[in-house]
Amino acid sequence: MRLLVTGGAGFIGANFVHSTLGERPEVSVTVLDALTYAGSRESLAAVEGSVRLVEGDITDARLVSQLVAESDAVVHFAAETHVDNSLSDPSPFIRSNIVGTFAVLEAVRAHGVRLHHISTDEVYGDLPLAGRPDGGEPVRFTPDTPYNPSSPYSASKASADMLVRAWTRSYGVAATISNCSNNYGPYQHIEKFIPRQITNVLTGVRPRIYGDGRNVRDWIHVDDHNDAVWTIIDRGRIGETYLIGADGEADHLVPERVWQELARGLMESHPERMLTVLRDCGALAVILPEVARLWGVPQSPEHHPEVDTGVHLMMVLDMAARLQAPLMHLAHAHISITMIG
Repeated sequence: MRLLVTGGAGFIGANFVHSTLGERPEVSVTVLDALTYAGSRESLAAVEGSVRLVEGDITDARLVSQLVAESDAVVHFAAETHVDNSLSDPSPFIRSNIVGTFAVLEAVRAHGVRLHHISTDEVYGDLPLAGRPDGGEPVRFTPDTPYNPSSPYSASKASADMLVRAWTRSYGVAATISNCSNNYGPYQHIEKFIPRQITNVLTGVRPRIYGDGRNVRDWIHVDDHNDAVWTIIDRGRIGETYLIGADGEADHLVPERVWQELARGLMESHPERMLTVLRDCGALAVILPEVARLWGVPQSPEHHPEVDTGVHLMMVLDMAARLQAPLMHLAHAHISITMIG
């Protein structure tokens, strides 16, 4: 198979290229990427001898058509993706995500090439934080959930999804769509939540969350996402939309368990040093009440029971930074944590 991967030097796209070349040696890969701040040659350095990298703009219709004509299938990752950037300047998102997808659709239509379009669950908006009022199974997105985008980024991706659906129905384009939850893993840009918190910890900067931290997010390792993409390419039905996630949405009870385990691990590995830090910042009773009672440390007068547990998690990470303690490596874990919206 001759495969064109748009946005293949970015975070998810580069991981897709790596896994494809490693697991499917019969596939020849061409990458089209504008190599903006979010994509780099370095992300493909380990496979540069096995991949053809074309630097170009996804809105360049002539270039896109030329590359599609040389391919048997296209996986369309190319997109602007950072929500905060879309709020500051939405124009690149309209251009790349909508006009760029239009260029890809016209090319695959002209040359009769299979297309898989990568999208996001953010097109659906937000789920109720408390789940179903009757206490039943948690509310989840489905392919039939109405679109309810809340930012220029998610609106531009919703628009691109609608274009793909329209070209499939109107022109018979052989396309599928997948909407995935939040990814983490190698090559992710530092602007994203998890890399930002990790670099804060490593450089001694106090991690932080915005608002009350109660937005619920599902996290999936990028390799698991890309395995699902190949399953759709191999066995998916043309015209269908597929939702990809780790099935791990949860409220603040999950990060509560995470920060408790981190705190216990730090207490076991650096007991005296951690107690000094905890006493100095008056936080022991907030982080681990049972340990506070055991060691006779009084509750901080600044402690408020209603403080969100996401803040507790950030405090534990902050302590790890002060102690220069190693943090556990989480890979392919089906977890959700409270994070910024």
